[in-house]
Amino acid sequence: MPYIEENNREALESETPLNPGELNYKITKICIDYLNAEGKCYKTINDIIGALECAKLEFYRRVAVPYEQTKIEENGDVY
Repeated sequence: MPYIEENNREALESETPLNPGELNYKITKICIDYLNAEGKCYKTINDIIGALECAKLEFYRRVAVPYEQTKIEENGDVY
């Protein structure tokens, strides 16, 4: 869990995170807000984990894979 100083938390509500800790904090806060709105139960926990996993996989597919492909083309493949 990212522990952001309390005086910096309010600014993150409307600003873009500037480092990995702030990004983690903002994602965590969204998940906690959803959990509080929907209620703590297996379904809600599963919904949050599923959304995070799908977001991760989509980010990997759309951002990381093309980046890695570019680097393979620039530097040569290891395989």
